[in-house]
Amino acid sequence: MNLANKLTIFRIILVPIMVIIPFIGLESEFYGIPITYLLIDIIFIVASITDKLDGYIARSKNQVTTFGKFLDPIADKILVLTALIMLVEMQKIPAWIPIIVMAREFLVSGYRLIAVQKGGKVISASKWGKIKTVTQMIAIILAFVDMEAFGTCFKGILEGSDFILNLVVTIMMIVQTIATIFSGIDYIKNGKKLFQENT
Repeated sequence: MNLANKLTIFRIILVPIMVIIPFIGLESEFYGIPITYLLIDIIFIVASITDKLDGYIARSKNQVTTFGKFLDPIADKILVLTALIMLVEMQKIPAWIPIIVMAREFLVSGYRLIAVQKGGKVISASKWGKIKTVTQMIAIILAFVDMEAFGTCFKGILEGSDFILNLVVTIMMIVQTIATIFSGIDYIKNGKKLFQENT
């Protein structure tokens, strides 16, 4: 197994560690942020870095494998959806955000499966997909250290850095959700021919 695939597996292993941390019972804080949230955030950041790193290594060292092509996108989905669900459980974001993300991921996975069955045709990521990825990572990373719930900044009860952080998280969550929807629509548009062609 090459290094790129090992990093992908490592990313998947980090997910259950993220989930277990809240049950450890760490009660200390760092500048008002629970250590538990900071540890989860650090793990998520490390996992996100491995996502970029394994792809770079695979391409630069010509280590692209079928196993990697299969596992890498799955690892990404597991990581992001786990983080979003944890944020819902922490009452930081509403449930409709991960529901939309999950629906989009099922849609894209289904289209990719059909594309393979139709002869390995690839539906490339659109600009919306790229916007989704960037804003999603920023939103999740900041949400773990934001002590206020999604949209609290609009209620006029926050000031200073608390207001700014919550505003950025709220805007990034909204943008990533909109980008998620539009990237899904792009997949539907670009994938229409898959249902029309007979191969």
